[in-house]
Amino acid sequence: MTLDGACAATVRRALETGGPLPGTAGFAGELDGALVRDVLGRRPIFVDDSDDGSDASDDDRRWAFDPTELDHPRSLPAGVRRSAGGRETEVWTLPDPEPATDVDAAVADLQAAIRESAASLPEVDIAVAFSGGVDSALVAALVDGPCYVAGFPDSHDVEAARTAADAMGVDLTVVELTHEAIERAVPEIVGATGRTNAMDVQISLPLYLVAERVAADGYDHLAVGQGADELFGGYAKVAKAPDDPRVEAGTVRGAVREMVLSLPDQLERDVLSLRGAGVEPVAPLLYDAVVEAALPLPGELLVDDAGTRKRALRLAAREWVPESVADRDKKAVQYGSLASRELDRLARQAGYKRRMDDHVTRYVESLVAGE
Repeated sequence: MTLDGACAATVRRALETGGPLPGTAGFAGELDGALVRDVLGRRPIFVDDSDDGSDASDDDRRWAFDPTELDHPRSLPAGVRRSAGGRETEVWTLPDPEPATDVDAAVADLQAAIRESAASLPEVDIAVAFSGGVDSALVAALVDGPCYVAGFPDSHDVEAARTAADAMGVDLTVVELTHEAIERAVPEIVGATGRTNAMDVQISLPLYLVAERVAADGYDHLAVGQGADELFGGYAKVAKAPDDPRVEAGTVRGAVREMVLSLPDQLERDVLSLRGAGVEPVAPLLYDAVVEAALPLPGELLVDDAGTRKRALRLAAREWVPESVADRDKKAVQYGSLASRELDRLARQAGYKRRMDDHVTRYVESLVAGE
């Protein structure tokens, strides 16, 4: 029996009851001869799809937490139990509650859930990935640890992190991105995640380089704000539903659910990147209590009439962070750190012009190949 993220008794109870949010921060692994992965896929786990005729029940090499340990790794889907014989059954589905009608009570419930999450944090020294927005600021307020931000010197994230750190009175270390660091880190990220597409690499770069510095400073755990944009309506395409072609839903709540269901793929990338850099991620805003409080939020608490995104989270966060920080808009990490811009610049300098199809991905592949 090898479980990552939760005790066996909790997972057994979740299997018996079908309860998808049993009070954990996610889990994956082997239990009683079968493989399991939680409903949001917060812990990655992989099975080997090699068609070699071997018996999965007798071969420990047929699954792993690290995909590089397998010849043909495939993610076990979130919410699934895989039997010793290889049969995969969906045992947990994400709840879809009716929207809350009492706005004040919904925010109060979210605050209570955040307090519960904070009380459940591992009792270890934890550093914080801090970009100055409401997500990372709230996490920093919950975690008693130093803050780190990665970005080029003129980036939005570095400036936002500095002003937020001053407002909150927290220690901040700036990890300055350079072209040399990017060129070195890209093959390492690809090696850890198995992904070469431009967007995944751009998102991973600031996280990976922060985690690398955190590990060098002696920390084994890094707190991150992952999940907040998906759970609370942080994306522009969600705010524009149903008019944005990037979402299928006809309402903001429906679009948020689409984003939440996309979490397993995104979290796999982030967890593998951070582990590849030498730290274990801690995501307080993805604990079951917070997820359960987020799912019933009505549309006006996700995106209000003025177009303010993550309204419920901003209101709840005021219990812990200054209002000026709670209400601040922030760019996505790949843009706020300028990692996306500079990776594109390096690609073009290497001869991969924008007129080429997917030129940045082709550049990434060239770095991995050592060209």
